[in-house]
Amino acid sequence: MAAARWLGAAAGLGGRCVKEYRLISMWLKLKNWICFVVKKEKGSIEKGGRICHTMLKGHNLTTQQPFHQLARRKQLLPSAVLHNTVRCMFIQTQDTPNPNSLKFIPGKEVLESRTMEFSSPAAAFCSPLARQLFRIEGVKSVFFGPDFITITKESEDLDWNLLKPDIYATIMDFFASGLPVLTEEAPRTDTAQSEEDDEVVLMIKELLDTRIRPTVQEDGGDVIYKGFEDGIVQLKLQGSCTSCPSSIITLKNGIQNMLQFYIPEVEGVEQVVDDDDDVEKEANST
Repeated sequence: MAAARWLGAAAGLGGRCVKEYRLISMWLKLKNWICFVVKKEKGSIEKGGRICHTMLKGHNLTTQQPFHQLARRKQLLPSAVLHNTVRCMFIQTQDTPNPNSLKFIPGKEVLESRTMEFSSPAAAFCSPLARQLFRIEGVKSVFFGPDFITITKESEDLDWNLLKPDIYATIMDFFASGLPVLTEEAPRTDTAQSEEDDEVVLMIKELLDTRIRPTVQEDGGDVIYKGFEDGIVQLKLQGSCTSCPSSIITLKNGIQNMLQFYIPEVEGVEQVVDDDDDVEKEANST
């Protein structure tokens, strides 16, 4: 009942009772227009968000009116078009240790078995989905995991409640389009075995892939291997880990301790920042 009242308010029904919400919900379901967004937090799932777009194959139609306005429209589309409507899509959102990053779980495969980060619109040339997400004002970076998308916003002042509707709509519309997430072959993974790798480097890469990266990816981020020199493992943090306040703790207390436990040759771990990240940090500090 409480959830119904909340959804009714979000739909523009205000204080008008749950009965009207139920009638409109039934109408939307009959028209195959209902899309749900759920929020996953501390193991529980609750309803959230609102209907932002009507996803139609081959038709460009959006529905951003309140539910009660939609219900008054008798014939919106011919029945032949309604048969092509994408019936529903469940999107979960999950908080990350970084308050500026949010993990979106569309319930569909994003990247088969790897991750990819896009730190700017220019870096998103190979991904139609990333390019569309960067068109949303306030999106700073986009990160793809095997089955999730992590969005990082530009500043703490931006309210997630203002960003999420556009992000939901973009993700739903993209998967309804049937386009590939990547249009060009991604570069080989950083932990792929190379003929130049010695035994220690191979062990480091294996630990990263089997024990460290899965844990970090649960928080909406990733760790990229950049090198091993003079006993120091060089890593680059991605996704929600990039600007996370606890990133140093993750490196030292988590990753470094595990690597040193299994590989005595590892003396420490340091974070590597690319040139693009340096330029961005300088711009933000001025």
